[in-house]
Amino acid sequence: MQRNLKDYIVIGLKGMGMGAADVVPGVSGGTIAFISGIYQELIETIDNLGIGILKTWKQEGFKKMFEVYNLGFLISLFLGIFTSVISLAKVISFLLENHPILVWSFFFGLVLASILYVGKQIKKWNISIILFMLIATALAYYVTIATPSIAPDELYYYLISGGIAIIAMILPGISGSFILVLLGSYGIVLSALTNFIEALLSGEWQQVKTNFIKVITFIIGCLVGLKLFSKVLKWMFTHKKDLTLAVLTGFMIGSLNKIWPWKKVISTRIDRHGEKVPLLEKSIAPLSFEGDAQLMFAILLATLGFGLILLMERIAIQKK
Repeated sequence: MQRNLKDYIVIGLKGMGMGAADVVPGVSGGTIAFISGIYQELIETIDNLGIGILKTWKQEGFKKMFEVYNLGFLISLFLGIFTSVISLAKVISFLLENHPILVWSFFFGLVLASILYVGKQIKKWNISIILFMLIATALAYYVTIATPSIAPDELYYYLISGGIAIIAMILPGISGSFILVLLGSYGIVLSALTNFIEALLSGEWQQVKTNFIKVITFIIGCLVGLKLFSKVLKWMFTHKKDLTLAVLTGFMIGSLNKIWPWKKVISTRIDRHGEKVPLLEKSIAPLSFEGDAQLMFAILLATLGFGLILLMERIAIQKK
């Protein structure tokens, strides 16, 4: 596929959207990839990568390798994801801590529109399609109410967490960052990333080294998990596309419980900084919320998120 600089910039922006979504526990970067029309290309490109890339480089040169393995697409996309995660990790954490209702409202609208978009891609509905969608919905809902574990701050756990979370991150409807929450490693991964950035800016090189090792171990886990699971996804989209779309739609429906803006804290835990934070929460009606429900602004932001997906869909249709 021939692309120019403008195309790669657009791919990078889509990557930034995926990165922003993946930082939020409850929203999937895979949803953004699907809506923006790059999902199947991403899966196929990752699946195509292998040891043969070195052989192509040696025999046919760097340019041919770059073209055959679609590296321009991957580099642009992952640069966008990396840039977004690095720049937004602290911002998202601040917003979730100080304006949770407004943040969750925006993403609730975004995911709600995504459900309609992905569901419309199913060409033939039947009993098995509906059954698998319901099973996926129930499974995703169960994940949202599961009790998070406490993670050891060890390198092997960063590796395992990366391998598991990346599978969720590329599945529309399953939030990789929420899987990290359930594994108990969301806090330690986010802390390692933010501590690395802060240490780099302040010149604390021992802290830079320590946190870099943690971050790179997590990334290695992600790469291994991504490569292994891409084969499964490619086969599913090739041979069972409607069934796959139904499962993805179910995942997104079930995940709505996690990103519902109004919650009641059922139990709490003490985090690594000695502060009390929610452990289990229950979705409640806005009028039952203790405190300012911010209903008007919540509706506005949910509408904005919903409208953003409709706009992306319209742009995608116009490009076809």
